[in-house]
Amino acid sequence: MLHDNLILILILLLGVTLLVMVGQKLKISYPIFLVLAGLIIGFIPGIPHVKIDPDIVFLLFLPPLLYEAAWFTSWKDFWEYKGGIFLMAVGLVIITSMAVAYASVAFIPGFTLALGFLLGGIISPPDAVAAAAVLKGLKIPKTVSALLEGESLVNDASSLIVFKFALVAVTAGTFVLHDAAIDFVSVAGCGILVGLAIGGIFYAIHRWLPTTENIDTVLTLITPYFMYIVAEHFEGSGVMAVVSGGLLLSSQSHIILTSSSRIKTVSVWSALIFLLNGVVFILIGLALPDIVAGLGPDYPIGRAIGYGVGISVLALVVRFIWLFSTARITKIFNKKSRVRYQDMTWHSSLVIVYAGMRGVVSLAAALSIPVMISDQIPFPLRNLILFITFVVIFVTLVVQGLTLPFFIKWLNIPAPKHKLSEQEQTSQIKLKLIDLSLDKLKADYQYQCTHNELMVNLKAELQHSLIEKKDTLKAFKAGQIDQVDLKAYHEIVLALIQVQRDELHHLKSNKNYDDDIIRKEEWRLDLEELSITSSE
Repeated sequence: MLHDNLILILILLLGVTLLVMVGQKLKISYPIFLVLAGLIIGFIPGIPHVKIDPDIVFLLFLPPLLYEAAWFTSWKDFWEYKGGIFLMAVGLVIITSMAVAYASVAFIPGFTLALGFLLGGIISPPDAVAAAAVLKGLKIPKTVSALLEGESLVNDASSLIVFKFALVAVTAGTFVLHDAAIDFVSVAGCGILVGLAIGGIFYAIHRWLPTTENIDTVLTLITPYFMYIVAEHFEGSGVMAVVSGGLLLSSQSHIILTSSSRIKTVSVWSALIFLLNGVVFILIGLALPDIVAGLGPDYPIGRAIGYGVGISVLALVVRFIWLFSTARITKIFNKKSRVRYQDMTWHSSLVIVYAGMRGVVSLAAALSIPVMISDQIPFPLRNLILFITFVVIFVTLVVQGLTLPFFIKWLNIPAPKHKLSEQEQTSQIKLKLIDLSLDKLKADYQYQCTHNELMVNLKAELQHSLIEKKDTLKAFKAGQIDQVDLKAYHEIVLALIQVQRDELHHLKSNKNYDDDIIRKEEWRLDLEELSITSSE
């Protein structure tokens, strides 16, 4: 049995990897392509149907996905836009849940208000991974990406809390809004406290115990699971625990991790998150045959699709109204917000509205609905809720996801005038660092800089770099460097790196040079290439 399961897992991982490559060749974002591929594969005769255990999704997949998102979220941006983030991640989730609840009662036969809130909690959180994958490489204002990233960190927690309260209401038959609101705050607060406490413990381990880069990497892998499990044990929000703890440790990463630990950790996490996301998105597609089979004769598939499309449109409309109304009110009554969100034009707001794609959390929540309330009573409309959830995921992820790049291009979002370009920011930062280094040499190493030939050369290199960066900044400000020049420069530098890399490969056969030295030079070239390709 173990042998068979291992083979299935390996086939799944290989399949995901190959499908992602095909998606890249077709220039389709991999979450969208994997869902479509899973959907097609799931209906092939003879292919075994996949049953997804929601506990596995929540416990195995969710903690690392959230932790990685929190780790790479800018704390500065999160704090800068905290008002907008919480209006979207908490306020919008509640409003969307309410709208879906009352619309479901009005238009879907058999739906109660509790079932409506249950469905609302399921489909209210947009998926961060899908939006990030679709938006990758597209030119959007920093405010847009900061709001979407911040929203995705918090909205999973708020939507799952709404979902859990609605689930209790369905099974117990009672729902008190006042009690639910108090519980909402206590569950979220407990999760945050647990996350910060566990984060503090791991901070101490990284900071004061004799760790290595391998130990640091392993510790980062187990940290989110401790946060999630402990918070859930104390009836807090595991999601909020992972997010708050992840933000805490990320903000202190320059203190608790060495440079080698940071490099290795990022490499390991990048591969892990790629695999987890790939598996989850293809499982979404593979799950549909079972969901369709469970729909039953009471709700014809055409009518059920109509319900799902209607809920998708409703969620989009609510997102549009909420975002534009809260943005308008905030700018009117808060002078600081007018400055903070000055690059948030109506174009940018529409991108945020349209980027609300659903995914992993929505499907996992729907699948976690119990089949039976008790030994005698089946859970009402469970299969219909599952099907509607899948339709919402399909419409928002596939339809909106495929059209989002064209939508952004059509909007022609104006570049923010009050911010420096990425290249100017890089040049300014490097200029400050070189200046600081020269000051340090002058203050503490004056003698060495005149008597040590290596130090003399180092100082000369820094002074030359200083002049070079100043000239580059002047050229940017004078408009002498445009995107065409920059692209040509990057292409030439990459060509030079490739020439050097080829030469290093030839030097491996030369007995005068150790492989360890050659690998270090290859690593230097890799980092240099990464600094260019990551900014494109």
